[in-house]
Amino acid sequence: MALPEFLHDGEVMWQALVDDLRALDGVDVLTLRDCRLPRPAMDKVEIIDTEAHRFSEDYRHCLARSDAVWPVAPEEAGILESLNQEILAAGKRLLGCQPDAVRIAASKHATAQRLGRTGIPVVPTYTSPFVMSTKGPVVAKPDEGAGCQDTLYFYNQASAEAWALDEGGAGFVFQPFLSGDPLSLSVLCQPGECQLLSVNRQHIRLEDGQLHFHGVTPHALPDPDERYAGLAQRVLSAIPGLWGYVGIDLIDTENGPVVLEVNPRLTVSYAGLHSVLGFNPAGKILALPDHPPMSALPPANLMNDTRVSRSL
Repeated sequence: MALPEFLHDGEVMWQALVDDLRALDGVDVLTLRDCRLPRPAMDKVEIIDTEAHRFSEDYRHCLARSDAVWPVAPEEAGILESLNQEILAAGKRLLGCQPDAVRIAASKHATAQRLGRTGIPVVPTYTSPFVMSTKGPVVAKPDEGAGCQDTLYFYNQASAEAWALDEGGAGFVFQPFLSGDPLSLSVLCQPGECQLLSVNRQHIRLEDGQLHFHGVTPHALPDPDERYAGLAQRVLSAIPGLWGYVGIDLIDTENGPVVLEVNPRLTVSYAGLHSVLGFNPAGKILALPDHPPMSALPPANLMNDTRVSRSL
């Protein structure tokens, strides 16, 4: 089996999270890692090599040895939801979103429906191009895909319809292409409140009829009028069960921010937060007060931490 296309992004997130966790007092890290990848030597970290046919067995082994589990996995095909369910069933502390929230966020269509019903501006999302009515370009992407995976760009609706007739379009959603800046929000969530950690600029390019992700600049924009913080709070209220680190992808149009999708897990932007914010975000998440604080960590104050709202 070939390594996934998003391997580089996964490596960046894995390395950043492991580095942040092992820097904390009272925390030892036990992590699974694909046996085909290089095995780095790090103190306070035990690496369990695994592969597809024995992943479930290795995962349960690690669950049994852990006090808390921070899952980082794709949402597609119910993978992340299933892992989170296993953590809760094992009676362990889940450092992530509740399974019900993951199930909604895993589907771009379900997310758009849920957010749209509460009045949050969202990119119109359809399961077929034939029900659309747009004169501009159209984007087609997997309903459960991550990032720009298999994201197709069509110059008009007729081209999207022709592609759907030829390819079927099963499992894809269709959206009008909106002009604006592609941004993402890194948000710290717990029931009832959230804190915007950073506004990140995503670098997306159109190449050979597809949109490709070429990296992200963390903490690229300030939020002086709290439009992004307010949007994050509305998303949290619309999807109960979001907890810990959550990413929100959006297009900043001339009429304001419009939500594309919600990521109920770490995103690539996490890798730059420690350096740009000046504190360890993993420590802040481990200390969220709706769980017993980890040893040596005071409960986190979400709403009054000036370190995450300083000017650029």
